[in-house]
Formats: sequence, C-alpha cells, structure tokens
Amino acid sequence: MSSSESKNVQKTTLPGGMRVITETIDAVRSLTVGVWVKTGSRDETDDQAGITHFLEHMLFKGTQTRSAYDLVQTMESVGGYLNAFTSNEYTCYYCRCLDSELDRALDILSDMVLNSTLPEKEIEKEKKVVIEEMKMYRDSPDDYVFEQFNGLVFEGHPLGRPIIGFEKTVNAFTQQNLFDYIQQRYHPSNLIVAVAGNASHDNVLEKVQRFFPERNADFTPLDEVPLNGYTKKRKEVTKPIEQTHLIVGRRGLSTNHPDRYKLFIANTVLGGGMSSRLHQNIREQYGYCYSVQSFNQSYKDTGMFGVYVGTDKEYVNHVQELVYKELDTLIKENISEKELAEAKAQLKGKLLLAQESMSNRMTRLAKSELYYDRYITLDELVHEIDSVTSDEIRTFGSEFFKEEHYTETVLIPES
Repeated sequence: MSSSESKNVQKTTLPGGMRVITETIDAVRSLTVGVWVKTGSRDETDDQAGITHFLEHMLFKGTQTRSAYDLVQTMESVGGYLNAFTSNEYTCYYCRCLDSELDRALDILSDMVLNSTLPEKEIEKEKKVVIEEMKMYRDSPDDYVFEQFNGLVFEGHPLGRPIIGFEKTVNAFTQQNLFDYIQQRYHPSNLIVAVAGNASHDNVLEKVQRFFPERNADFTPLDEVPLNGYTKKRKEVTKPIEQTHLIVGRRGLSTNHPDRYKLFIANTVLGGGMSSRLHQNIREQYGYCYSVQSFNQSYKDTGMFGVYVGTDKEYVNHVQELVYKELDTLIKENISEKELAEAKAQLKGKLLLAQESMSNRMTRLAKSELYYDRYITLDELVHEIDSVTSDEIRTFGSEFFKEEHYTETVLIPES
C-alpha cells in the first residue's frame, strides 16, 4: 500500500467476524457508510430465486422502533440519502450524509439489518412492487436482451437466473422464509461495514461496536454450486419493438484471473467509449446504430464479456460481421503503442476521477475486502495496467477472442 493510502485506510475484524474498513478523507465534509452482506442471487436455491433482492426491499419496511417512513425521513431530514442494491454475489445498504451524521447513518443501517419486522401486509404489497419491476425490465429491450444472454451463458447455474427472480418464486415467499434467510446469511462473519469520508477509524469502530452488538449465533457457510461447462449457443427472441438488439459474448474472467488487466485494456480499445473501435466503425463510419458498447463483468470464479448493439433489422447481419471483424483484429494484430497508451490513460483517468466520490471510495473498500481480503491500492492498479504490453494482449486474445467461443442473443421486432 502506498504511504498516503496506508495511512488513510484501516481495517479491524471484530470478535464475531464482522469487518470494519475505513478510508479517512479529512478534506471533505461528507461520508458514505455501507453495510455489505456477502450473499447474492447466486447463493439462492431454485425455490429462493429473487429472495436476496426481495429482502433488500423489505428491510426498508420498518423496524421494531421505526416505520418505513421514519427510516428514510430520518436521513433525508438532514440532507442524507438512504438506498440499497443487490448483485449476484453481495447486497449493500448505504447512506450518504454529512460527516456530522455518522451516528445517525449507522443507527439507521444497523436497525434495518438487525431489527426489521418484515410485516406480512408489507410483504404482500412488495410482491406486487417487485413484479412491476420485473415488467419494467421486460419492457426495456436492452435489459431484456441482457437477461436472455446471461441466461444462455450461465444456463443451468444460479448465475444464469435474473437477480430479481421470477413471479412464481417471489409470490411464494413467506415471512418465515425471509427471517430464515436473515438468520442463515446475515451473520456477522458475512458482514462488512465500509466508511469513506471525514471520519476516523477509531470513531467508526467505536460506533459500529455500539450499533452492531456482538452475536454468537452458529454459522455454517453455504455449499457453493460449482460452475458447469460452457458451450456457445444462439437464441432469437421477438418483442413488439422498433430496433433489433444484438449481444455477442462469452464467459469472461474472474476477479483474480491473471489475465484480467489484459482484458480490461482490450475491452477499452474495443468498446470503451466514443473513441473505441466499435463506436468509430459501426456508428461513425457506417451509421448503423445509436448505441454500441463492449462490457466486461467479473465474478469470484468466472465472468462475462461481450458486445451489445442496438440496430435496425436490415443492418443486423452486417453489424454482426463488423463485430466479429473487430474481435478478429485483436487476434491477428497488435494494438498500436499509441492506442495502448491511450487505453491505459483512459482506465487510469477513470480510476482517479472516481476518487472524487465518497460512494465510489466506499465501494472500492468493500469490494477489495470481498474479493481479495485486502485493500487494493490505486498504485497497485496503475502498476498492473501500465505493465501490460501489446504482445501480451495479442497472446491472450489469440484464444479469448476466437469466434468459436461466442454466444449470440438477438432480440428482433415482431413482424
């Protein structure tokens, strides 16, 4: 860790297993507090599909001493912000607020995580809300095609299910299901409290110990569902829409994969902005689309990589050819030194700009701990990015970017 970061980032593991990680930034008047739970949609059984996300909603519905309104109004009344999100591998509840409101933020978040009452009446109402959320995603063509693509790439594995679950599973959830889930997953050893902003580590630690009293409940780690084999597939679906939406992609690299920085840079060159090859070729040269991008998502043991394009059905075959042509170029030709330097500068610039946000800093703290059990410094990230060569990217890409590995999902307008 660099000297400046090592001084500002501190970690303590409490006796019950909860980890407290802070980054002290005394040049700001704000802070972001996050309570992270090491459980996500991939940890669910088939019958539980969507319960992690549903529980995230329900923790906003009131505690033993606060109503749903009280929870949000307590933060908003002092200019703060309370929210949460669920992913495949974790859940996060967080507050953004003034540095003077650390007690208030930890009080609210701990109350939600430890004392939610999960009223049956609210459960039935929230089922309707979540089902409307499902419909919203289905009505969004790009969301829908990504869901279909994800289901193909991880077919037969929990990662292939939508995080939000299905109408059938969500409608079947009971209050006891939710309490059991909390008991099984929201154990101190699965919790991380991350704080970034104008707060000292000792102060945060003292307050966390006050608001999260030690619990000694038994905890049995889950048996993870092993990854199944991957084979390329193709799927066409139709909806009453105007555009054709295409995704070409494959399983990607895990958060610890030794080639991940090579893929970061290749992804930036390929589709990482308006100056990228895909944007300049498919949109600027041919005018075939409004939106085109490549994406790269990493999980603890695998990942997902691909290219998304929204285009007219008349152009889709040509667009597909152009995508594969760009992937093939990464196999056959070295990235120029100029393009490589620009991609590295783009990645490093985004990392540094993200440091302006306490929310981004808090997220980096927690994700570093979740995936690496230590803080990954900016110096380390910059060194890893700078050390990648054009020859290394081509050697890596000679296998990774082969057309034979790529699954295709096409969402076509109904005739």
